[in-house]
Amino acid sequence: MSDGSLPRPQDLIRRYGLGARRALGQHFLLDPGIAGRIARAAGPLEGRTVVEIGPGPGGLTRALLEAGAERIVAVERDARCVEALAELEAASGGRLRVLAADALDVDIAALGPAPVRLVANLPYNIATPLLVGWLRRAAGIESMTLMFQKEVADRLLAPPGGKARGRLSILAQWRAEVRRCFDLPSGAFTPPPKVSSSVVALTPRPSPVPANMADLEKVAARAFGGRRKMLRRTLGSLPARAGLDDTLRPEELTVEDFCALARALQGERPE
Repeated sequence: MSDGSLPRPQDLIRRYGLGARRALGQHFLLDPGIAGRIARAAGPLEGRTVVEIGPGPGGLTRALLEAGAERIVAVERDARCVEALAELEAASGGRLRVLAADALDVDIAALGPAPVRLVANLPYNIATPLLVGWLRRAAGIESMTLMFQKEVADRLLAPPGGKARGRLSILAQWRAEVRRCFDLPSGAFTPPPKVSSSVVALTPRPSPVPANMADLEKVAARAFGGRRKMLRRTLGSLPARAGLDDTLRPEELTVEDFCALARALQGERPE
């Protein structure tokens, strides 16, 4: 149910002169129906700490409050938006805290008591490094419901043999169950980006396949650095030591295969 006491993002944009800045990757989500759909995709929010990245004028923030989130920490680096969001913070009844910070420097899991749910319309220019950082700390995160450029979402979901499969596919699918919630056209945003977007839900796995993430990143980067090349060309004798056919190409491998490569790489290092 809509709460008329919460300021609308359009009003905050007008009062504070909030034009979206390309350098910050800003594309504001103002449609309350779409924002509500994202909030619902995040699952039950009662009793949860919700962390939002890049709230801008607060379109999604407002929807999260209306969806019953007990605590919201909105991380925003744009000082103009931080000032405008103070109105929403004041009207939230103590449920919203606006944190002026760069999300790349923030430990998400430390922002509130568990369980933490991460919900965000991500700035597309830093979406991938943000996600990789969160995957490294996924043990402290219950779920992630995130808006990506559709091309990035396709990479996250790409199955073995898929053209979009790459390093990000392996890292995401190893550490989380990945599901596409829905796609959105560029016209859903102000200003419209030049690409379509997708909302993706990532649920961290309690027991991922055994592998060291740093080693998994290394072997995936090396393998996909020679996309379409046989593994023997990019990884040398490592596939054989992992029990894999070295004539395969990286996009053909499963997550379990890459974990075997990571364990073999770890075994190369002296104790």
